[in-house]
Amino acid sequence: MTALEDRRSPVESTGAATSSGLYTYDLAPIKREGRRWGAYNVFTLWANDVHSLGNYAFAIGLFALGLNVWGILAAFALASVLLFLLLTLSGFMGHKTGVPFPVMSRIAFGIKGARIPAAVRGAVAVTWFGIQTYLASTVLSTLLVAMFPALSRLQTNSLLGQSTLGWITFLALWALQVLIVSYGMQMIRRYMAFAAPTTLITMCALAVWLFVRAGGSISLSDGQPLTGGAMWLQVLQAAALWVVIYGTFVLNFCDFTRSARSRGSIVRGNVIGIPVNMLFFACIVAVLSGAQFKLDGRVITSPTDIVRTIPNMALLAVASLALIALTVAVNLLANFVAPIYTLVNLFPRRLDFRKAGLVSAVVGLVITPWNLYNNPAVVNYFLGGLGALLGPLFGVIMADYWLLRKARVNVPHLYTEDPGAEYHYRRGYNPRAVAAFVPSAAIAVIVALVPLFHAAAGFSWFIGAVLAAGLYTVVADRARSLSDVDGEAIAVAAE
Repeated sequence: MTALEDRRSPVESTGAATSSGLYTYDLAPIKREGRRWGAYNVFTLWANDVHSLGNYAFAIGLFALGLNVWGILAAFALASVLLFLLLTLSGFMGHKTGVPFPVMSRIAFGIKGARIPAAVRGAVAVTWFGIQTYLASTVLSTLLVAMFPALSRLQTNSLLGQSTLGWITFLALWALQVLIVSYGMQMIRRYMAFAAPTTLITMCALAVWLFVRAGGSISLSDGQPLTGGAMWLQVLQAAALWVVIYGTFVLNFCDFTRSARSRGSIVRGNVIGIPVNMLFFACIVAVLSGAQFKLDGRVITSPTDIVRTIPNMALLAVASLALIALTVAVNLLANFVAPIYTLVNLFPRRLDFRKAGLVSAVVGLVITPWNLYNNPAVVNYFLGGLGALLGPLFGVIMADYWLLRKARVNVPHLYTEDPGAEYHYRRGYNPRAVAAFVPSAAIAVIVALVPLFHAAAGFSWFIGAVLAAGLYTVVADRARSLSDVDGEAIAVAAE
């Protein structure tokens, strides 16, 4: 028997043998001893992810929608408090059990039913992986043309919606991410540790440079700011939408915190990375938006608009490369790890972390993400609909773990097909979790996509999460016996 086979088929002291269809090296719990993720590593998650191009575009858009600087700061202050609470609760789950999200979902949905939340999360992530890679490739293409004008000739043709230069830059960044992932979570952790300070320094320098250009002051609004009730409604909607942006992360945060050294590491990393870092992000947004508006009365849509105006070629190159490094970091965190674990969970006998990473990357390529991104209807309805499903999934999982089980988990039973095991439920599915999820998901999708409910669309994640948590709390089986058994006996060494 090989070492890998031995890791896949241990027999527990509980008498329930692990199944090769549920237990693999990549899905196994991580031993407590040797976990390396400290507060700084948790912080780098947010230092990279918060300062993404998409997030800057969203936040700067609030300025264009009529929020003044103080309104933007209020929206992010409220959102950061909510996210800190949600992500800390989610992170504690990963630290206690040491398991990734697809396995965590088995607690509420059953050993087979867990494929539902994992597949939804993976589908959202792999689509955004392709889109974010495309956005980074456009920055790289712009930089290359600025440095070597002759390359503009490679932008005159089109193959499947992309020019030759577009294909070259996209495939280069696509291959870079595949290479990083091929070395596992440890390499991702190291890349984040490098990218986080680079990103923060670059964005801060960009804000200072623009502030100086604007004469040391900024416009506090676009000249026609919202006031009164309309302003506060926009603040609440902006805060809600910011939480929705992280609706994916609050689900699979355990993919990262399973490697955390302690609960304290999670709390300290989240405090600096979420409230402190998000308010710092909001201040940068206020400076970028207000300074640019003071200079020429124009509301920018992305930091790339400012980067393109940098007159010095060397500084332009540094800023562009920093934005590319940032986008790659965000992609690895938010959009690459989740589909990898999803695929390993779906095909445990055929895929490991590296093979699943390659499959995820290929899917992110063949969907031609540039065509999706350039079709607003597809993005709004496909990703908006899938995104609305994340709230109800979160509601069921959190209600099951915190309200009903009170954090009691029998980790070895997450990996067995024994009919008497705790998470077998009915043929591997928990019908009560599905019964709570389906109607809540239907309502959340309707609120998110039907124009009649446009005013409440930004709150669809919260509506779905609260409905699902409430329904599940009512219909859950409280007669089941609950046990608390750690997974050290079947755990693998932390990377």
